Amino acid sequence: MPVVIVLGGQWGDEGKGKIVDALAAEADVVVRATGGSNAGHTVENDRGKFALHLVPCGVFNDCLNVIGNGVVVEPGLLLEEIDALLARGIDLSRLRISDRAHLVLPYHPIIDRAGELASGEAAIGTTGKGIGPTIADKVARKGIRVCDLLDEEALAVRLRAIVTEKNALLQHLFGLEPHPFETLYLDCVQTGARLRPYVAETQQLIQAAIAAGQTVLVEGAQGVLLDVEFGTYPFVTSSSPSAAGMCAGAGIAPTQVTRIIGVYKAYTSRVGNGPFPTEQFDATADLIRERAQEYGTTTGRPRRIGWFDVAACRTVMALNGISEVALTRLDILDVLPAIRVCTGYRLHEVVLDRLPARADLIAALEPIYEELPGWLADTSGARAYDDLPPAARAYVERLETLLGVPVTMIGVGPARHQLIRRGARSLAAGA
Repeated sequence: MPVVIVLGGQWGDEGKGKIVDALAAEADVVVRATGGSNAGHTVENDRGKFALHLVPCGVFNDCLNVIGNGVVVEPGLLLEEIDALLARGIDLSRLRISDRAHLVLPYHPIIDRAGELASGEAAIGTTGKGIGPTIADKVARKGIRVCDLLDEEALAVRLRAIVTEKNALLQHLFGLEPHPFETLYLDCVQTGARLRPYVAETQQLIQAAIAAGQTVLVEGAQGVLLDVEFGTYPFVTSSSPSAAGMCAGAGIAPTQVTRIIGVYKAYTSRVGNGPFPTEQFDATADLIRERAQEYGTTTGRPRRIGWFDVAACRTVMALNGISEVALTRLDILDVLPAIRVCTGYRLHEVVLDRLPARADLIAALEPIYEELPGWLADTSGARAYDDLPPAARAYVERLETLLGVPVTMIGVGPARHQLIRRGARSLAAGA
């Protein structure tokens, strides 16, 4: 009963979609377990190039695809995504949405953006998609779930009370127009009718697959350095993109997980505000950004660029039990004569090997770098590990040593075939 988790080991945008797309051909079930439309996966395969925000990356393969209970669903965007995929000939007959997933409703992004604006320089730098307010409502037990859309009478009672409260917030705290209940209710009823064929108790489907010995692939959103528990708080996401969070968001017991694959870029990027110890502001960062087209899938914002940070990854590796690494975008570094890796930090003359809890202390860190030679050669055509230049292999092996786990996959381009397997087992092999 192999259950494999694929999670982001940095601040998101590591290329998880590429890895999941490549592995999904071996899976019976692919589950999106956390996050919402604030996260995006770009997938490029023989069907073309796709930007996915809610639908699992396994939809391009013949497997069951699940939007789990841990995902917060913006219904209008989900329907747009479904329609766009259907228009391009993608079969969604095996797409299922958890009846327990919470909904992002129109007042959530309004509250999100208004709150960010009111925070001024202290703003988190959210995507403005309403994910934080939706999860706040979930925790406060004031959320609307997918299952609520399927009972019109109960929905009307519950939604009216919540909208009354939200309108008071919009008017009296932010000075904004109230949201009309009737319009929202009608939209929810119509959305429920369209989504009904896809709605299921997905945790039961997943557990049945595990019991039958099928292979389950769980895809994460964002990265663990944005985790609300162990990330660079308060500049984090509102959910838990960790392995533990993904288990809860899919309906899987931790003891059922057999492998955890951490996805890392060969460098580091970050979107939004918050400390970023290895961030660079020079021509090299600009070159990496343009070569990799480092602009947010969801927001279009330019991503901040820095060197690979092993020290930041140490806690990630331990807390998530990462057993192997998929290293993406190695080809982006092809033109650099030298490459740096952060192995630790100095903080007021004290040497640290991990990120401290406080954001102000993280911002004060001075990275300790190790410099490796670049390879100044095109790696995009490499299909086997030995095809890589010696200096590129040395870089991979140095990261492998510093991280303490094997690098089993190496991305050298956006296409599905531009993925080098290095001793990687099949998903069905399990632990």
